[in-house]
Amino acid sequence: MLVTASGRFVTQRSHRTLALLRAVPNDNGITLEHPHAGSIHIETPALMASSPADLRRVMVWKREIDAIDAGESAADFASAVLGEPARVVAGESDHFADGYPLLICTQASLDDLNRRLPEPLPMGRFRPNIVLSGAKPWQEDHIRQLRVGGLRIKLVKACTRCVMTGVDQLTGQKGLSPLPVLREFRFDENIGGVTFGWNARLEGGVGGVLRVGDAVEIDARS
Repeated sequence: MLVTASGRFVTQRSHRTLALLRAVPNDNGITLEHPHAGSIHIETPALMASSPADLRRVMVWKREIDAIDAGESAADFASAVLGEPARVVAGESDHFADGYPLLICTQASLDDLNRRLPEPLPMGRFRPNIVLSGAKPWQEDHIRQLRVGGLRIKLVKACTRCVMTGVDQLTGQKGLSPLPVLREFRFDENIGGVTFGWNARLEGGVGGVLRVGDAVEIDARS
C-alpha cells in the first residue's frame, strides 16, 4: 500500500496516476512498475522483517494498522509516482482492504449498463476481483454465496461507487463517468449510494485457488 508521509493510505480518488501503477507478484515479493517512476522489486513482509525495516502505524479510513515499511528505495519510488513524499508499506491478509477484500461483478450487468451509456466502458472501470459470466443482468443482487471448488464466498453488501469509475484505467485521465446513468436505476436509498457489484469475503476454503474459467455454484438469497 502507498501512504502519505503522515501514514494515510492513498487511492485513485486523490491521485489518478495510480491507475498506471502495475503490480506483478512473484515468489519472493512483488514488482511495482509505473511509467513515471520506473520499476522496483519489493520483498514479502516475512523477508523484509530480517532487514532494517521499521514498523509503521498507518491509517485506512479510520482504522489504524501496524505495517512494515518497505524502506527508502521503495519510498523514493512511491514519491516519484505521486509527486509528493510517500512510502510503501506491507502487511498480511486483507488488512489494507478499502472496505472488503473481494468485489464481485457480472458481465451481464456491465452489458446492460453499456446499452444505456453513450459509449461502452470496460469492466476495468469497476476494478472487481471476480467477474462472473453466464449470469443474468443484476443477478448479483440475489446471490447469497458462491461456491467454487472448496471455496465459499459470501456476498455481504452492494458496492457503492465513487468518482473513480470515471477514471480511464489505461491512461489515468478522466473519462466518461457511468454514475449519472447508474443513478437513474441503481440508487440504493438504504445505503445511500449508486451501486454496481457486490462486496464479498471468503467464508471457507482458505488457501484455495481461483482460476479463470472455474465453474461457479450459486446459492440464492431467500
